[in-house]
Amino acid sequence: MKYTVILAALLVLSSCCQQKTVEQEIEITENQNEYNLQAVLYQQRAAENKALYYQAYNTAKLQLDVVLNSKRIEGKPLAIITDIDETVLDNSAYNAQLILDNTGYSKESWNAWCRLQKATPLPGASEFLNYAASKNVQVFYITNRSEVVQDATLENLKKFDLPFADANHIQCKTNSSTKEPRRLKIHEEYDVIMYLGDNLSDFAQVFEGDKRDLAADEFNASFGTQFIVFPNPMYGDWESKQIFEGANMGAEPMVKDSIRKAKLLGY
Repeated sequence: MKYTVILAALLVLSSCCQQKTVEQEIEITENQNEYNLQAVLYQQRAAENKALYYQAYNTAKLQLDVVLNSKRIEGKPLAIITDIDETVLDNSAYNAQLILDNTGYSKESWNAWCRLQKATPLPGASEFLNYAASKNVQVFYITNRSEVVQDATLENLKKFDLPFADANHIQCKTNSSTKEPRRLKIHEEYDVIMYLGDNLSDFAQVFEGDKRDLAADEFNASFGTQFIVFPNPMYGDWESKQIFEGANMGAEPMVKDSIRKAKLLGY
């Protein structure tokens, strides 16, 4: 974006002082990811964010113990389904780099980040998942990372000794971002007792539509029991579906900024 800046230059002549106006074009570059700066800083720097992850995983452990200590009729083996990004692994460095480079998200840059295997476990993730594994509870990773980075993702998980990091326990995105068919496939052989995720669509198909806000109220008793939710102020369906309402995600930064501001609720 270019702005014309009027500069007043005072020219001192030998006989008198004379004022002259000079016009000069200065190009000012706006950072298209500036809106995400505070969210990324919160994810990376806030002790409160770390505490929320510990709180969520502590809750998950308490609920797992409740299930394990309850009287169960013998049936299918127990399992937990978890998302990966911003639930188990921290990708805030990728989002930070987008801001530093003043560039937008792309599949190419995201896949390149995944191949680096630099994502680190979020607070409490490794401890809880390994605890579940020690209790003979299978852990399945359902992620919307592309299949082309499945091997790199598994290596990233293995690097930090996360359990069940193998091809039989991970399901990446193929043709559709909905996770319901992948969840149902696991349900065929396992009794899924808990879901972990930073996006409500990680839990059930009912949260995928435009009524996700109402669905959150309807299923309020499931949060903290069957559904364990993690914070993610950086991105998610809350932004694409509730702020942009399924459209305008590819709009110019200034247009998107106007849409965001229009969604604010003042007093």
